[in-house]
Amino acid sequence: MSLGPNGEVRGSTTIVELLRRYPNGEAARLMSRLHWPCAHCGGAFHEPLTMAAKRHANSPRAVLEVFRALERPGGPSEEEIVGAAQKSR
Repeated sequence: MSLGPNGEVRGSTTIVELLRRYPNGEAARLMSRLHWPCAHCGGAFHEPLTMAAKRHANSPRAVLEVFRALERPGGPSEEEIVGAAQKSR
């Protein structure tokens, strides 16, 4: 798995690893909130998180932080999700 030494989500963590890490659907719901079809498309299933962020015109840093926030009690805040969902040109 492409997780850090402390088990943290890294930029190289893949979509499939996130879906396996959160079997109750937390990662899939977050991808949906970011307007990502990755949870359901086979083409990007093994894509690293930061590459998926770039492909979907999101800030890789904001996306990384919002997925890391899934580990916190209560998960990411609405503000963090909205910030990570922002599309850039």
